[in-house]
Amino acid sequence: MKNLYLGAGVILAATLTACGGDSNQPDAVVDEAVRTPDSIKLSYVSRYSTGSFDASAAEIPAYDAASQRLFVVNAEQGELDVLDLSDPENPVKIDAISVAGIAPGAEVNSVAASHGLVAVAIEAEPKTDNGFVALYQASDLTLLGSQRVGAQPDMVAFTPDGTRVLTANEGEPSDDYQTDPEGSISIVDFSDPSNPVVSTADFTAYNGQEESLRNQGVRIYGPGASAAQDLEPEYIAVSADGNTAWVTLQENNALAKVDIATATITDIVSLGEIDRSVEGNGIDASDDDEVINIRTFAGVVGLYLPDSIHGYTVNGKTYLVTANEGDARAWGEDNDDYWGEEADAKVVPPVACEPDASQGFVEEFRVKHLVHNSGFARRCGDDLPPQLSALAEGALLDPAVFGYCGATAGDSGDCREDDVLGRLNITWTMGYKTDVDGQPLKFMANGSQPEGDEVGTHIMYDTLYSYGGRSFSIRDDSGDLVFDSGDAIEQFLASDDCKLGSERSIDCADYFNSGHDEGNAIDSRSDAKGPEPEGLTIGQIGDKHFLFLGLERMGGVLVYDITDPAAPVYQDYLNSRETWDVAPEAGNLDGYGDLGPEGLVFISAADSANGKALLVVGNEVSGSTAIYEVQSVFSE
Repeated sequence: MKNLYLGAGVILAATLTACGGDSNQPDAVVDEAVRTPDSIKLSYVSRYSTGSFDASAAEIPAYDAASQRLFVVNAEQGELDVLDLSDPENPVKIDAISVAGIAPGAEVNSVAASHGLVAVAIEAEPKTDNGFVALYQASDLTLLGSQRVGAQPDMVAFTPDGTRVLTANEGEPSDDYQTDPEGSISIVDFSDPSNPVVSTADFTAYNGQEESLRNQGVRIYGPGASAAQDLEPEYIAVSADGNTAWVTLQENNALAKVDIATATITDIVSLGEIDRSVEGNGIDASDDDEVINIRTFAGVVGLYLPDSIHGYTVNGKTYLVTANEGDARAWGEDNDDYWGEEADAKVVPPVACEPDASQGFVEEFRVKHLVHNSGFARRCGDDLPPQLSALAEGALLDPAVFGYCGATAGDSGDCREDDVLGRLNITWTMGYKTDVDGQPLKFMANGSQPEGDEVGTHIMYDTLYSYGGRSFSIRDDSGDLVFDSGDAIEQFLASDDCKLGSERSIDCADYFNSGHDEGNAIDSRSDAKGPEPEGLTIGQIGDKHFLFLGLERMGGVLVYDITDPAAPVYQDYLNSRETWDVAPEAGNLDGYGDLGPEGLVFISAADSANGKALLVVGNEVSGSTAIYEVQSVFSE
């Protein structure tokens, strides 16, 4: 597979979509009656601002065409903001839907709209309890019915006929890891809204098959967790005929296929990884050098770990588009008991570092700390996961793989330097050498095999697994990869063709891989997940399908023509963040624009109030809902 970025034309070619949004069906929003454009571009129209900074006050939008209303998740308030979009240039908040009457202390996670109805996913307090889905009339906000679903419903979607609602019940563990509910997908029949009927597609049939799933590449790794507890549904796409759903299992790097009629999981597919040693799949791996340095690394792969997924149909076949954000499990990271008290040999008697592994689970670790020649103990009480400490006394890099950056048998060489791989965040839970039974092979600290009575103390990594594809992928309905954008997104952000601000007057390269809550922060996200593609939606205009892809950290929306699933073509990039050199903060958002795109919804020209196709973006950090016009471009 090869991905190209071609100068001013900016074409992606190949030889080979937290949380809800629109109705999320293949071809859910179609402008078939209009002329097919040669290309499209975005232009900024307006925004509605809550004035709340970094409080998830504008996360997920959904649109009802009949009432010309936007419904926007305001997690901070635990409610749904209702905006009048009859004048797209002046969106106005006219009401709000509170879910306090359904569940005290509840939090709104997601929203979808279809057939004049609005479905809301509601997380209970605590999040490990079963949540709810509620159905409202879009025109007058009447509550039509509600139903209990699984734990932590994180995303909601309608079937095409509007009679059933699906929720992805993520079932994350509690922060102290004392409670770990099962993940599931709820299917709620709202044919009679006052008497909804719920069916549950769960993963209990896979309990006892954990090792088989791991061998297939599915990540099952929560301490002591069964498959049903470990699998965490994130986002749902529903087929055009309403018979099948595909659900991203983000932390598991997998996709579940669901038979809706029987509420049954019919398949779990591993999504594999992206090989960072291959040209076109490179990354900028350091946040410390403050320069753009996208390159390949042998022995490094990226786990796709997708968030959003949407489907569309081409020539009768369903294709699935994923935003490969990446996500690490980090529970108990703020719990001192989990980490233990930092050792201090100067204290009499000496203070021992005694972490409590039962109080959390953190899988993320920097390469420089993982393969330090002094071993793990030096990090105890700081950032050393106790589960890693129990695994070995230290870690080595396989010199046969990492010799290119100076690794030898017992020394990581220059590989752990900040401007090489040292700053990169990876998961320590995989990538080390194992025996035929899957148990870690142990080596001596100098990298040699134990002999005689010697006992190995160190594990050896021949692969480093980083978070996220930093890309979008297109797969067929079996989950097989058709296209992946590789490093094209980072290459574009580094190019002279990329501009920031609604007037497109700021060079992207000056703020490459910045964070959404930072100022003057070039390269700050390169060690983590880069620009972090997270939210997406698909719209059809004439005979063409277009992808709108939000970059959570860098911000902005990338647009691609995906009519040919094997060869997407770049169309445009619009980033309506206006201020980049000074960090935003609460009470000082004037002039900053939009920060942290989360959910997106496409509104066809036929459904919009002004007869123009629109894109609506919920921005969780700036607490703003942005409206863009989708302009068709014709050669004649």
